[in-house]
Amino acid sequence: MNLYHLRYFETLAHLEHYTKAADKLAITQPSLSYAISSLEDELGVQLFEKMGRNVVLTKYGRAFLEDVEVVLKQLDASVKDMKLAGKGEGGIDLAFLRTLGADFVPKIIRKFLDINEGKRIEFNLFCDRGLTTDILEGLKDRKYDIGFCSKIENEPSIEFIPIAKQDLVVIVPPNHPLAQKTEVNLEETLDYKQIIFKKKSGLRHIIDDLFTSINAYPDISYEIEEDQVAAGLVANGFGIAIVPDMPLLDTLDIKKLPLVSPSWHRHFYMATLKGVYQPPVIEAFKKFVIEYTEMEFDYKTS
Repeated sequence: MNLYHLRYFETLAHLEHYTKAADKLAITQPSLSYAISSLEDELGVQLFEKMGRNVVLTKYGRAFLEDVEVVLKQLDASVKDMKLAGKGEGGIDLAFLRTLGADFVPKIIRKFLDINEGKRIEFNLFCDRGLTTDILEGLKDRKYDIGFCSKIENEPSIEFIPIAKQDLVVIVPPNHPLAQKTEVNLEETLDYKQIIFKKKSGLRHIIDDLFTSINAYPDISYEIEEDQVAAGLVANGFGIAIVPDMPLLDTLDIKKLPLVSPSWHRHFYMATLKGVYQPPVIEAFKKFVIEYTEMEFDYKTS
């Protein structure tokens, strides 16, 4: 059995006439008859029976046709996708941290699509949990093509390219003692319970290093996974937090204070798997991201 035989079978099943099917397939009628006979011999059942000058499917032929059409349809779609990818078109599976989803990701995708107008390019976006560790695992499992995330050390199979940076700020409830200030240093936060990121967050080690630099550590009330959860807890009086400066903060009933000593910029990276083939559309997007962010690296996600 081969692919040609399956296509011959499908065509004959629809036209129900050997001569018409052979003409459409651009083969001789004996070649078509031989292909169908070979297919029937291999399957061990009769697929067609004569009805006057035509042929019709048997019970087994009808059942086989249903499966053949599904297989050929899937194969044709896959071939089409591969050809599109080879021409610099197709899909890109992009995962990103949620804090980048409000502005950075939509903006960079929009610009890339604009300069590639007329090409069939589709982005499949993933930010369900949005943790750096999850994004990196997705890259290794080939679930994602590209990730926008933090950098984690000791990941030799991942290439990290800096693409953006974001200031860290201290957020407090509006009636908090620190809310009267216009800026704050890290030592001033030690008297208050704090909401901090879990250890597997790419941001946790940065905040830990900040506290290590002043030889102190905060009184932790909650450990969370996402920026938005921290902001929500602060807004409802569960503590204070050090978080990235992001648009969400301006919509909540909190006070946002610049962290001035020690100050810190959170960097974001484009992460890709090293040493694997990437189709032209993905390579083109990677190149565009690098060129775009080199010009606007001071861009803040807020």
